[in-house]
Amino acid sequence: MSKQAKERRLKPIEAMSKVRTLRTGARKLNVVAQSIRGLKVQRALNELEFSPKRIAADVRKALYSAISNAENNHNLDIDNLVVAEAYIGKNMIMKRFSARARGRSSRIEKPFSEITIVVRELGGAV
Repeated sequence: MSKQAKERRLKPIEAMSKVRTLRTGARKLNVVAQSIRGLKVQRALNELEFSPKRIAADVRKALYSAISNAENNHNLDIDNLVVAEAYIGKNMIMKRFSARARGRSSRIEKPFSEITIVVRELGGAV
């Protein structure tokens, strides 16, 4: 006997990609995510390709992964895909210390973030 398959959280015309450990703060990552929300996939890839932000390269990889998932796992047409959702979450924080004057120390926090990208096929049955 095997387990019952879980029901998909997404609609049949959607595919998702999630990256859990991106080495940047959530506010900086959200600026990049806002630039691709609601765009067609090809336009979003171009936006990320020419973005001056360092983290845009990692977001572009996540978007490629979502496109590949849509094509290979769910048989969606990649020419009709749109970035339906791109949302950010906080992840762990590496804590380091820096030596200061008079024998003191101060904390340095190096935050990690996560991004979830959902692509949806336009013109598909809901």
